[in-house]
Amino acid sequence: MSRIASVLLPLPLPEAFDYEAPDGLELAVGDQVAAPLGGRLVTGVVTGLREGVGGNRPLKPLVGRLDVPPLGPSTLEFVQWAARYAADVAGLPLAIALRGARAPPPRPDRMVAATGRPPTRSTPARTRVLEAAAAGPAMPADLARRAGVSAAVVRGLIDDGALELRLTPAPEPFGPPDLDLPAPPLNVSQAAAAAALKAMIAEGGFQAALLDGVTGSGKTEVYLEAVRAALAADPAAQVLVLLPEIALTQALIARVTERFGGAPGEWHSGVAPPHRRQVWDAVAEGRCRVVVGARSALFLPFRRLSLVVVDEEHDTSFKQEEGFIYQARDLAVVRAKIEEASVILASATPSLESLRNAETGRYRWLRLSDRHGEARLPDIRLVDLRQAPPETGRWISPPLAEAMAETLAAGEQTLLFLNRRGYAPLVLCKACGQKLTAPDTDSWLVEHRYTNRLVCHLTGFSMPRPTHCPHCGAADSLVSIGPGVERLEEEARLLFPEARIAVFSSDTVRSATDARVLVETMETGGIDILVATQAAAKGHNFPNLTLVGVIDADLGLRGGDLRAAERTFQLLAQATGRAGRRDRPGRALIQTWAPEHPVMQALRAQDRDAFVRTELDEREIAGLPPFGRLAAVIVSGRDPEALEAFAREMAASAPNAEGVEVYGPADAPLALVRGRRRKRFLVRADRQVDLSGYMGAWRARVKPRGSIRVTVDIDPYSFF
Repeated sequence: MSRIASVLLPLPLPEAFDYEAPDGLELAVGDQVAAPLGGRLVTGVVTGLREGVGGNRPLKPLVGRLDVPPLGPSTLEFVQWAARYAADVAGLPLAIALRGARAPPPRPDRMVAATGRPPTRSTPARTRVLEAAAAGPAMPADLARRAGVSAAVVRGLIDDGALELRLTPAPEPFGPPDLDLPAPPLNVSQAAAAAALKAMIAEGGFQAALLDGVTGSGKTEVYLEAVRAALAADPAAQVLVLLPEIALTQALIARVTERFGGAPGEWHSGVAPPHRRQVWDAVAEGRCRVVVGARSALFLPFRRLSLVVVDEEHDTSFKQEEGFIYQARDLAVVRAKIEEASVILASATPSLESLRNAETGRYRWLRLSDRHGEARLPDIRLVDLRQAPPETGRWISPPLAEAMAETLAAGEQTLLFLNRRGYAPLVLCKACGQKLTAPDTDSWLVEHRYTNRLVCHLTGFSMPRPTHCPHCGAADSLVSIGPGVERLEEEARLLFPEARIAVFSSDTVRSATDARVLVETMETGGIDILVATQAAAKGHNFPNLTLVGVIDADLGLRGGDLRAAERTFQLLAQATGRAGRRDRPGRALIQTWAPEHPVMQALRAQDRDAFVRTELDEREIAGLPPFGRLAAVIVSGRDPEALEAFAREMAASAPNAEGVEVYGPADAPLALVRGRRRKRFLVRADRQVDLSGYMGAWRARVKPRGSIRVTVDIDPYSFF
């Protein structure tokens, strides 16, 4: 009789593999182990242990248990639940959960300390070094600086035996929270919401709340009060705050540090691997009690997670579109339920799904209808571009240019919002009419004037801007069509050459440090006009910003999908909400070719509830989310004929189920990406249908051949 360990590997494999647990190897569920796979060793996680007898062939033995923290039962349950929900294999979310554990640990600090032995030769410089070293161990460079000597003097004393090198573990950048620090005063509305959240946390168990407050209403301070309550209720409690953008993490980390006297753990793609390992270990061991991070922080191995906050819960950045596909907002609610924790969803423009859950009582609904302090919501005006168009080749209308001049003269700031990166979204040849696209891809190449390159934002392909048309060879025939933020900055400089202008987009703000510097410059008044994409349209508080100009308000309504109107309303409401957040009144001018559109009318009237009601009524009639469920299937391959045949086979194999409708296959809007042809199915199901189970059953019926790939997206946000 031998012990058998079921081991889940962080690979796209359909199930856990069985291994023999060698005698003397102590194992428990959740332990990380070294498992042989083919000719290599792979880190896996034990998901089950049982006694058993040998089968038809002997099992491979595990090599050993790794000296790293195990994954707790709730983390394992969450990983496996997420895989079932996504109709995918559990190894993919496990890989996300183990990402930090596989990073190298921080290098220990090299410190020098006095040994007590006198040097063989004494000099004034050496004496000063030894006197400075008497205060305690220090880094060599710091010791040399304190003593006013060169690094060579310190090295000489080490060689002489009067000083010794010591390796000490790198200090943790986060400390225990101080829950007794004073908090900023709350207004009546904030205090009532904070009290409701504290009561919810005190009740214990799984609880969910929607913190629904207008822009500038002080939602952050409200949920930080809930964070304090959760930490105070249990000395081992841990809290996770999810944010959609790296740029937002820096501002919140600063506020959390000030509020609780210590920095939280930071988790996003911009965190260096050694620091990521440091946070992962500390979370697993319960030493890191507050984490601020992006969507993948959901998969950290929390020891006792008591509260999850999803800030800007409506944001589409919470949807992971590649690899393992998931919606972090929805999974945050599930993780809280598994942990028997509380979850707070916060937004000025909540998703229709969350609003529906609040309406039906599944979530507590806490509303903040006024801005904090003396701030008031901005006045919003629609600029009808049919009546007041910009000059030819320009994008800023006369009314907006006039408002910008007034704002600049008053010493106040302007935000020009355009959700398009680069200089121009399209480059075409005026000789042959060809639109430039990435190789083997239908996606247009975007011109980036700063780097003089054409870039595909879908595949990452880039090339220098050619002098001749690649298709017909005509010289100087390429023209830039449409505006991006770089082109808008160029126009703003022409209109206001004396103004200090900056661009805020993922091309100009490439790291958390870049974001912090730009935001601080804007906050302190070092920028007059900020040209920005959605990176600056949410979460930021610029005291002197009084004018927001939306350049192309109709952009999100084109070529739309079921969420086009909702996303446009959310994005523009967030962008215009940056204005007038302190004591100075704000205003917003929205340039549109369709001022009569319901989205534009709702924005002008600042009547979110009317827009939401209309949108929900239309969704209910069509049986679309939140009243129904959607899933998408993308089938891709390099051989068009093989792809067509497989798509027909897959359509024929779709299970028959009541309350489920399958549409397709049809060419995807982007029918060619990286040389792969793409076909698309769309599945609509009634709310009570187990759509994940249906998609999993359908996927199991077909086996892709050759280069064919099948990707399932539950609750899709992208329809391309």
